[in-house]
Amino acid sequence: MKIHYHPASTTSRPLMLFCAENGIEVEFQLVDLFTGEHYQPRFEAINPNHLVPVLDDDGFLLTESSTILKYLADKTGSAAYPSDLHQRARINERMDWINTQLCRDLAYGLVYPQIFPNHKRADDAVQAATLAWAKERVQAWMKVLNDNLIGPRNAYLCGDQMTIADYFGAPFVALNDAIGSDLSHYPNVERWLNNMKALKSWGTVNGVFAGFAASLKGPFEAV
Repeated sequence: MKIHYHPASTTSRPLMLFCAENGIEVEFQLVDLFTGEHYQPRFEAINPNHLVPVLDDDGFLLTESSTILKYLADKTGSAAYPSDLHQRARINERMDWINTQLCRDLAYGLVYPQIFPNHKRADDAVQAATLAWAKERVQAWMKVLNDNLIGPRNAYLCGDQMTIADYFGAPFVALNDAIGSDLSHYPNVERWLNNMKALKSWGTVNGVFAGFAASLKGPFEAV
């Protein structure tokens, strides 16, 4: 199997982490997002969305990070994606929530417009309004994550056992590090994220992005 990826990509890092932690043999093929390689014809033939990651399993191409993660878990028989209908539905629910709620406002609304020049709005007033709207939304989602999805009892997103929802969600929530968010306001989230950061492969998998984030100049609008 081969995965086209970039180590700074928030959607690539869940797959990198899952494979590293579970000893899954995958060839990771770098796609240089910073030079626009994802817009070149060779990659466009692989994914016309011009996005990473893309899985190539002996010619079977699959896009979308959460879908690839489920595929890898099924293919390897991972206990992190149990076959029980209710357990699997809960995992799917959490992953969909990360994708459709938190990611939209945290990544594309609050973080990326501040750290990536190509995401910054051209007009200062529009930029300020975008960040203000996103910040309000992210604070609401973080409260839901803290109080309801994790809560005071759960170690992980779906209870006491780590699942692929945790592998998927942690790199998104950790985007807060890039803008200096104080997660002590969300103690259950902070506790859960620290559980994920304690994984042996976390530092290696997230090293490129952490280095990039450390090079950024603030101040930032943070949560």
